Amino acid sequence: MIGVFDSGVGGLSVVKEIAKVLPNYQIIYFGDTARLPYGTKGVDFVKKYSAKITSWLLDRGAKVVVIACHTSSAQAGDFLKEKFKNTPIFDMITPCAKNLSLYKKIGIIGTPGTIKSKAWEKHLLEKNPNLKIHSKPCPLFVSLVEEGWIDNNITKQIAKEYLKDFKNIQALILACTHYPMLEKIIKKTINTEIIDPAKVLVKELEFFLKDSAQIKLKKAKNEFFFSDEPYNLDKISYLCLKQKIKPIINDPF
Repeated sequence: MIGVFDSGVGGLSVVKEIAKVLPNYQIIYFGDTARLPYGTKGVDFVKKYSAKITSWLLDRGAKVVVIACHTSSAQAGDFLKEKFKNTPIFDMITPCAKNLSLYKKIGIIGTPGTIKSKAWEKHLLEKNPNLKIHSKPCPLFVSLVEEGWIDNNITKQIAKEYLKDFKNIQALILACTHYPMLEKIIKKTINTEIIDPAKVLVKELEFFLKDSAQIKLKKAKNEFFFSDEPYNLDKISYLCLKQKIKPIINDPF
């Protein structure tokens, strides 16, 4: 079983990629909607609840955990890997950063917490110290996705405003799991390569699972837990998974 967690519903875009590549593995998802957004919370808060959720997923039978949240990946990724040493944990940043060493100038957009942490910059510059990076928080993108406004004039105008300062970049990293749902508008606004880290993460997860005898294939119905009633879930789940999902409301913390 693959455990996946996010501060809310954005991680469903990661579930989409996992289900596409690894359809025979059961997924258990936890969205911490009672405490979202993590992107504006402090580091200690993010570490605390990321650890609680990881423990909860393991107790329910998860054998591998995917941090489907860039803020948690940035602020708690290393902490979780140290705390749960015997559990394979995949974050949104590490797999992708390893594959970008040949670029010269890259843009990053994400939540305020992710951008403030500079975790992406740290990982990228370790691979290429000469890389030029321009990063910017785009918090309104999250609200637009959760309203289901993925292709209207308001969203287009906000995208133009957020992205107007990105000049001559070779690629733009979508450092928030909500943002891939706006990829078409972002691509039209800024004509450059768009990088969805979830796709890179899932390739690494696939390779790991094929090479791991300790994690057995187990196909069962995917489960979707939320700590509070998710806002606009029907629309968002259809955007990500092309189906409506039945949420299980459970706040164990």
